[in-house]
Formats: sequence, C-alpha cells, structure tokens
Amino acid sequence: MELAHLPYRKGRTYEDYVGRHGLERLGKKRWRRHVADVAERLKAALEADDVVVGGGNAKLLKTLPPGARRGDNANAFLGGLRLWDDRLAHADGARRARPAVSRARPGARMTP
Repeated sequence: MELAHLPYRKGRTYEDYVGRHGLERLGKKRWRRHVADVAERLKAALEADDVVVGGGNAKLLKTLPPGARRGDNANAFLGGLRLWDDRLAHADGARRARPAVSRARPGARMTP
C-alpha cells in the first residue's frame, strides 16, 4: 500500500520527510528520526505485523525501527499483484492453483 502522499507535518507529506528530498533537507540524523516515527505511526494505524522500508536510502539507516524490515522495490509490483489477483493469493496467505487456461486460438475448432 503506497501511503507516501498522506499528510504528515506542517502541510507536508510522509514522502517530504522520509524521501530523498527529506534526507537532503533535514540531514541524516533528523531524517532517521522521521523514518522511525513514520514507521511506528503506520504500523500502529494499519495494525501491520511489520512495515517495509524500501528505496535506495534505506541502506542509510543504522538500525531499523522496531517492527520494520528492509524490502526491495522490485517486490512491490508482485506484492500488489498478489493483493488484487484472487488466482494468486487468499486473505489467509494460502496460494491457490491457477485455473487451467485454454491454449486454443479463438474460433479454432476442437476435435475429440
């Protein structure tokens, strides 16, 4: 779930504080404090098991906030697809077999 554009502080968004521009504007020390604060707020608000901290600057965190883990942005698309495609996942996380897909061309005659 992408929440970076939600309001955070002083008319700015989460992204304005924990994104690249926030790092440049605030410096590493203050940026790290905001990353920890945002992760804690998101975890509490969404009742999440963990918050995934991604992006290139995640490597600049000395320690991860409690309840956070590093994630690769390459996994974001696949995770989003799994959330919306019933053939790939259920709410309980169990995978379900994909239905068989016919390989016949549209309009082709099928012979027994």
